[in-house]
Amino acid sequence: MLYLVDGYNITKGDPATRGLSLESQRDALVARLRARGRELLGSGTIAVVFDGDVEQGAHQSDAYPVVVEFSRGQSADDAIVRVAARMPREQVSLVTSDRGLAERVQAHLGARVTVLGRESLYDAEQTRHGP
Repeated sequence: MLYLVDGYNITKGDPATRGLSLESQRDALVARLRARGRELLGSGTIAVVFDGDVEQGAHQSDAYPVVVEFSRGQSADDAIVRVAARMPREQVSLVTSDRGLAERVQAHLGARVTVLGRESLYDAEQTRHGP
């Protein structure tokens, strides 16, 4: 299973991260996925795609494997569709609230894609108690 995560779509909607700088948003989401990715999503590979060319906060860890990609001159949506299209047989779960993106990925993968709402990756503890 491949989990494709629409990075800023998650962080800009998450009450725990939306007020942070972009770098801090990226760091927080990647850290959360490395610590709790299996619990939040399930077993598989997690690929988080962010808009831009920046690679700050994309350090590796021995925790749950998370691949961080940047769109590099294209939109994150286009990068996500490109990654999804490279998965000819693999089941993919897309985590986003962007319906247009979900439709584009579903057009490429058909029944092999499941769309999960971005709330599935929110920091529930921070959402309940505030930052």
